[in-house]
Amino acid sequence: MRYLCLFLIFIFLLEAGCQGRKKPERFVYFRNYSRTFNDLNDRHLKGARKWGIEPVSSLEELKRQKGKIEEIRSCRLYEVDPLTHSQPYLVPRAASLLQTIAANFKDSLSRKGMPSYSVIVTSVWRTNESLKKLRRRNLNASANSAHLFGTTFDIAYTRFKKSGFREAEPDKLKSVLAEVLRDLRNEKRCYVRYESKQGCFHITVR
Repeated sequence: MRYLCLFLIFIFLLEAGCQGRKKPERFVYFRNYSRTFNDLNDRHLKGARKWGIEPVSSLEELKRQKGKIEEIRSCRLYEVDPLTHSQPYLVPRAASLLQTIAANFKDSLSRKGMPSYSVIVTSVWRTNESLKKLRRRNLNASANSAHLFGTTFDIAYTRFKKSGFREAEPDKLKSVLAEVLRDLRNEKRCYVRYESKQGCFHITVR
């Protein structure tokens, strides 16, 4: 009798736990990346000039912009790549947008019952000096870039940082990130360009 009671209690607790657990949201692959994220350079420059600061020539000059910029560092929400042609600084409005994107991405993964991952930031603020060096290697890099104003950053869609032991397909992670960016773009929080050759989303605060 004792064992039967314990068994019934176990079943009750198991059912209660299952009933309290929310059903994961249905996953649907995102379509039409290029058509959805088609904000050209003129739109990015519009947001950059409105919210950013004047372009600077060198890293030394950039670091003198105290109070106007924030340094971004790898954290639990996002990973900052080793940067070769940009510096990890953004104006506060853009830094807040990055935090929102990264947090919404993690939250969306959780709601869909997917493993935990973080986005990877691949490019941030470029000085005039670093942009010249980049253009020697990449002819597609614009001489009139929104990256010069501290309002713009790139997030990879081919790579993500795994936060746990479970793994997810890169295409599914890309799809979830695209949903997050689409929603924020629809809320007029940002401009987004899908960069097919660079493997990233080019994002400017607005």
